[in-house]
Amino acid sequence: MLVRIPAIAVFCVCIALPMGSARAAEPSDLDIALGLSKLLQSARAVISTEQDRINNAELADKGLTGDVVLDRGISIYKQTTGSDPRAIDANSRYGKLLAAEMTAIREVMTEAQSSINKQGIGFKGFVPAVFGRLVTEHFQQIAGRDAEIKVTAPPELVRNRKARPDDWEVAAIRDRLNTPGWKRGMVYSAEAKKGGRDAFRVAVPEYYTQGCLSCHGVPKGELDITGYPKEGGKLDDLGGVISVTLYR
Repeated sequence: MLVRIPAIAVFCVCIALPMGSARAAEPSDLDIALGLSKLLQSARAVISTEQDRINNAELADKGLTGDVVLDRGISIYKQTTGSDPRAIDANSRYGKLLAAEMTAIREVMTEAQSSINKQGIGFKGFVPAVFGRLVTEHFQQIAGRDAEIKVTAPPELVRNRKARPDDWEVAAIRDRLNTPGWKRGMVYSAEAKKGGRDAFRVAVPEYYTQGCLSCHGVPKGELDITGYPKEGGKLDDLGGVISVTLYR
């Protein structure tokens, strides 16, 4: 299934996904997958905008508790989708998965407090990509039997081995998202097995914004602030993919 979703770029390859249909009584699997990806993007955008504060060596308490980051993420989610994830029926599949993701966001920020609040150290390494990976790992611990969220990328751009795309994701990126004729912001979805289980899978493309290029741009090979060599990416290049799996 191909779905055209208008994109609004947010720092570090985030896009905004209109989710008006998420308010329906019985959201589709696609609605659920896009809602989960949008909540991750919204919370990750908070971490993006707070990088200067997080890396302030003089400031102790950054005020970025789990509740604060989640509340601000939900505010972004509501602004871009018109929907409140907390208003979804808590007994529905969608509501349970959103609740699991909100719990994961809180847990990640709670565990990060000692690091991000440490004085005397500038760069903390708590960048949006790390936050996103940690949230998806916590989410899998909570809801892994029912769903998974993964932030991956074209194989040549993957920095963390845990984020390497599987065969379905590689094919989705190679044959769909990263082809010249693919429309910006269009997601790809299909029925496909994962780990031998039937599933509905969705690949949400994310593109480099200007803010991303400080780490992923040119000159290619130069070390960025995290110590990784830059990929030589350009504005609007496909930089990442949020892969959502809903098990049957």
